[in-house]
Amino acid sequence: MKISGTIGKNFVFKQYKDGEVVTKFPDMSRINASKGQRKQRNLFKEATAYAKDIISDPEKKNAYKEKTRKNQSVYNAAISEYMKRAKKEGL
Repeated sequence: MKISGTIGKNFVFKQYKDGEVVTKFPDMSRINASKGQRKQRNLFKEATAYAKDIISDPEKKNAYKEKTRKNQSVYNAAISEYMKRAKKEGL
């Protein structure tokens, strides 16, 4: 059976080529992210919000479907485009 995801904040189920793995949920409470890490996390957060907006609008989603590669989802294509645009603009 192929399952992935979390059970509460206790366990994480992961899928690898060799099989399934169950691990503890990571404790990130004592992590001090650097300024660059925080910047990238915020940029990715903006990119996911942009992608969710794209897939929630049928017209925008259909326009993106025409631009995506064969095995790429509209969601991932929108994130990729947003991140590339941000890098190009120096954000």
